[in-house]
Amino acid sequence: MKRIAILLGATALAACSTGGDKPKAPEAPLHGRMLVLDTHLDTPLHFDRQGWNFADRHTLATDLSQLDIPRMKDGNLDGGFFAIYTDQGPLTAAGYAAALAHARKRSDSIDRMIAANNGAIGAARIADDARRLDREGKLIAFKSIENSYPLGEDLSLLSEFYDKGVRLAGPVHGLNNQFADSATDKPRWNGLSPLGEKWLAEMNRLGIVIDASHSSDATFDQLLALSKYPILLSHSSLRSAHNHPRNLDEGRLKALAAKGGAMCISTIYMSEMKMSPARAKLFADYERIGELAPEAQAELTRQWRELDKTETMWAADFEDYMKMVLRAIEVGGVDHVCFGADWDGGGGLKGIEDISALPKVTERLKQAGYSDADIEKMWSGNILRVLAAQGK
Repeated sequence: MKRIAILLGATALAACSTGGDKPKAPEAPLHGRMLVLDTHLDTPLHFDRQGWNFADRHTLATDLSQLDIPRMKDGNLDGGFFAIYTDQGPLTAAGYAAALAHARKRSDSIDRMIAANNGAIGAARIADDARRLDREGKLIAFKSIENSYPLGEDLSLLSEFYDKGVRLAGPVHGLNNQFADSATDKPRWNGLSPLGEKWLAEMNRLGIVIDASHSSDATFDQLLALSKYPILLSHSSLRSAHNHPRNLDEGRLKALAAKGGAMCISTIYMSEMKMSPARAKLFADYERIGELAPEAQAELTRQWRELDKTETMWAADFEDYMKMVLRAIEVGGVDHVCFGADWDGGGGLKGIEDISALPKVTERLKQAGYSDADIEKMWSGNILRVLAAQGK
């Protein structure tokens, strides 16, 4: 974080002012001097776990979480968008009511986490909040909505979540809903539904960034065409790296860039996801980990890691990831690439298993010839630019 560089610089200045012979303190590593954000953090599913604390250090060997405050400092992840994720359910009044209750609860969980750690992390609403918190030496917590399904057919609820701090939201997740077609479902609306078009207009009115990850190609095209402001993909991979409908093709990345948006590169779907019956069961348990007793949480972790020994979820690794990142920059340009690895939501690959590995990405970008300024654009500048461009 920048505060590390400031402290080191202050130490060196003090040594000079006293006339001492102490050597000048070394400058902090490049990654540590940058403001680093990630646009899709699924960590809120851990916030209500019994016996689990975001302020504590956890290890991959004994816990499934990839993100906590100590490891944020290890990887110089200054913050990002903590997701209010809701699984897709039936498009009925009862389904909407249950989903809304879940989304409200998850939003409250994020607030409680921030309040419990207010000396270390603060809530952000606008781009300048992120810069201010970084100057203060605090981590940064934006909120996002992954899947707008909990809104039901009541778009006034967008204002409620805006007031709760949401500044990024996507219309859809893994299945079609009342707003749009998903990338991983059969077309129903051929893009946005009539209600989805109204959702988009309300998003623009409020100043919430539109997130096109999980959207079908037709939905993406319509989001891009109809939005008055630039949009993001909070956690997506390139289709040229792996031909999967969840991924974005290079032509659409160019179109996104042409309209000022940005694609935040994920670690998911760079290969087929190996979702065997055993893994599927563990994933189902993982989604409700906040309801499990500590003993059951530990057993889930043990079974997950045991399965990892014989069945990796993804076939790709860090080298594949960096090849895709560099290709995305080549296609979209340094002004239209960012990062959203899908930590705690299925992301992570061999060599980039949790956020402590983030400095390796910066190192590779520097080796590839990108300037410090361009690398910081990709880590945070492009995200904050899109956020600031929302007309509010």
